[in-house]
Amino acid sequence: MNKSPWPEGNALVYCQGAFNTTYGKTAHGLVRFTRRYRVLGVVDSRYAGQDAGLVLDGKPAGIPLVASIQDGIKTALAAGLKPSHLVIGIAPDGGRLSPEARQAVLQAIDLGLHIDSGLHDFLSLDREMAQAAAGKGVHLRDVRMPPPREKLHFFSGQIEEVKALKIAVLGTDSAVGKRTTAWLLVQALQGAGFGTEMIGTGQTAWMQGARYGIIMDSLVNDFVSGEIEHAVFTAWQEVKPQAIVLEGQGSLMNPAYPGGFEILAAGRPDLVILQHAPARLEYDGFPGYPIQPLGKQIQLIELLSGKPVIAITINHEAMSLEDIPAIAAAIKQVTGLPAVDVLCSGANELVKLLKPYLEKG
Repeated sequence: MNKSPWPEGNALVYCQGAFNTTYGKTAHGLVRFTRRYRVLGVVDSRYAGQDAGLVLDGKPAGIPLVASIQDGIKTALAAGLKPSHLVIGIAPDGGRLSPEARQAVLQAIDLGLHIDSGLHDFLSLDREMAQAAAGKGVHLRDVRMPPPREKLHFFSGQIEEVKALKIAVLGTDSAVGKRTTAWLLVQALQGAGFGTEMIGTGQTAWMQGARYGIIMDSLVNDFVSGEIEHAVFTAWQEVKPQAIVLEGQGSLMNPAYPGGFEILAAGRPDLVILQHAPARLEYDGFPGYPIQPLGKQIQLIELLSGKPVIAITINHEAMSLEDIPAIAAAIKQVTGLPAVDVLCSGANELVKLLKPYLEKG
């Protein structure tokens, strides 16, 4: 856990060609919320000159989209702020660095920026980049670099000592908005007076400043359950929150990212909230692989966990905002569960659902 005052620095976020797509989800998270950085701009020449929040959510964020790293530095300096970091905001399939992105990173190093990357290609192990960074006195931080084996934890059963209400935010697909919903729920619960902690499970949650968590897909499989348990137990031991919200990964039946099993098994959530994109018919990035029906996914989660799914949260991609109430009503009719788009209407309805469980505890 980082003990230094936040924000750590002033960041430009590299998202060339991916902003406002599912491959830009790290940049999206940083535009919406981060404690770790002060975000000064997002690099994607397709939207240069526009406000990142307006492009993403229709709400101004005061973060400009710029055509290049140099333009981002100029724009920030004109506003009286000097960038210190370039954060890689793209999350491509496989987490690999494209040749174009590689050149951008080398350029940022030459311009004196520290680099934070959540990709599987570790920049600090790249000889050319490491030498360039050393020459400029900047740091390469690979967020997905796994901890040393001797520091990893195996499942112990300590999770049973956690008395907080544990809520898992799972999803019917990858890149469907689980992390965003989890943060909004955490903030709404805190706003309602309930002590709440977030357990991040991916690189973007770390970049946003989640105090507790792991990066699941960087770990050796034997230790994933133990690290989930350790993160939850540590949050409970140090803070004693009333609620702990676990960020989901992938989805149970996604062919490439079948996440969620370890979160259910090791995190032992008491309740599950399921994030769903109604307009999405196939798994993201995998045409020909249809998403299983919502009812089937609910049934599977409840069968595996023995705990209830209490609400559906809606991702409104490819949907008209005017259609959301009718779609929410249709989901409720099919599943019997309330459905809400927290990005549009906030998470207060979820807080009302959770209140009886929290007050009972």
